[in-house]
Parts: sequence; C-alpha cells; structure tokens
Amino acid sequence: MRIFSGVPNINFMAQRKTGLWVSSFLTVAAILLVAFRGLNFGIDFTGGVLVEVHYPQAVELDSVRADLAHANYEHPVVQYFGTSSDVLIRLPPAEDSNSAKVSTAILDALHASEPNVELRRVEFVGPQVGDELTQDGALALLLAFIGIAFYIMFRFEWKFSVGAVAALIHDAIMVLGFLSLTWIEFDLTTVAAILALIGYSNNETIVIFDRVRENLLSQRRMEILDVVNLSVNQTLLRSVITHLTTLLVLTALLLMGGKSVHSFSSALMVGVIVATYSSIYVSTGLAVVLNVSREDLVPAEKSDADVV
Repeated sequence: MRIFSGVPNINFMAQRKTGLWVSSFLTVAAILLVAFRGLNFGIDFTGGVLVEVHYPQAVELDSVRADLAHANYEHPVVQYFGTSSDVLIRLPPAEDSNSAKVSTAILDALHASEPNVELRRVEFVGPQVGDELTQDGALALLLAFIGIAFYIMFRFEWKFSVGAVAALIHDAIMVLGFLSLTWIEFDLTTVAAILALIGYSNNETIVIFDRVRENLLSQRRMEILDVVNLSVNQTLLRSVITHLTTLLVLTALLLMGGKSVHSFSSALMVGVIVATYSSIYVSTGLAVVLNVSREDLVPAEKSDADVV
C-alpha cells in the first residue's frame, strides 16, 4: 500500500471555470432531453400489468409477440427474464380489467403455440397508484435536498451548502438525462438509485469540505485556491479506491443481478462517475466562486469594547 502513501499534486482549480461551464451545459442539455424526450416510466408509475411466464424450452420473443398480437394486445413489451425460457410481459393499463382477467387472457393467447406455458407471477398497478408514486418520489428527492442543505449549512457554512446542493442537483439531473437518452426503464429501483446517489455524492463532498476547512485553519499563509487543491489531492487516492470498489460491485450487479436491478445498477454507475467529477468542480468550485474564506469559518474575535 506504499503506492497510496504519497499525496499527488494536481492543479484541479486551474480548470474550475471550464468545469463549471461544462457542468452547466450538460445540465441544461439533460433538462431539455428529459423535457422533450421524457423518461421510459415503468409499470410502477404508468400503471399496467406485468406477467412473468415460463416455457418448457427456449422460446423466441418474436413468437411470443406474434401470439399476443393475434390476441389484439397492442404494444406489449416482451423480454427475457434471466433465461431464454422465462419471459416477462408488460402491457399498458386497460380499462375495466384486473390482474386475474388479464393474466388468464394472456395465457390463453400463449397456449395457442405452447400449451405448457406456466404462469409465474402477475402484478397489476393502477394509474392512480403510479401518480401517487411519482409525487412521493419527487417529494422524497426534495426533502433530501433540503435536509442536506441545512446539514451542511449547520456543519460548515452557507457557501459550502450552496455548492453541495448544486452538486447533488447536478448529479440527479445527469442521471435522469442518461436514463432518457438510453431509454432505460424508470421504476422504483431507479428512484432508490437516485436517493442512494444523493447520499453517496454528499458523502464525497463532505470529505473534501472537511479537509478544506482543516487546511483553511491550519495553512494560514496559503491562498484559497492552493488550499482547495491541497485538500482535493489529499482525498484523491481515497476517492479513487472508494469509487473503483463501488463500480466493481455495481458492474457485478449489472452483469449478474438480472433485469430486476438493471435500472438501479445502471443509474448508480453513471451517478458514481458523475459524483466523482461534481464533488471537485461543482460543489468545491462553486464555494470558490462564492469567495469562501477563513473568516467564514473562524468566529470574529470580540474587542475589549464588546466585553461587558
């Protein structure tokens, strides 16, 4: 581990303005992408029916789609679920239907080509539930941002708080833009990934802020940019190890975790990469732009006239 004992000397703050401009451009691009392209909301939000069936042998998805089309099911989402004999079918919400009726009708349609199809599970979510989940998810994100802002303002200083919240919003928007671009399904596990990302990114930001505060108080002859560069470099190797190990776990989830955690692992992988960048150039960069100084962290000394 002696390779990790030294502190690198990289001038991150030399590119702080470029970093902020790049982040601003990508944030606006992601917002426009989500606004015009939208998100691929899953059954948790849109409502509908999800049916998992098992075939006795491998089956072609085109054959399944043909059977459903013959039964007048329009725009079904058909995909493998683990193996080529397990199939997941997603249907848009239909009026005057319930999960039992729809699953029976789907089985009848699939039995036309394979009489031994086995029903594994069926889930039905009404549109009103999807609306409630959308509101609850947005409220959870809003409360997380507010709580983190007050926490950092209390622990450090309001200038740090502005930078931290801006970085968290930046990270969440980047993930939403990625999901819109790749059209990965947005479901409850994706909301969980974004909430996990907020905690992850906030932890990374606080580690750097904590070191900046220590160095501002101990290195009194150093300029603020030099203090920030020193602080980022001191935490860099720790961050690299943390991010790499996290990405290894998420890669394993993505490759071997199955479809149920695909959205979660994909969103969080992108989030970890973005958080690595934003903790340096967004949160810390904004604090520098707001002219954070030692005086912000050290209480003003009382003069003799103020002492009664």
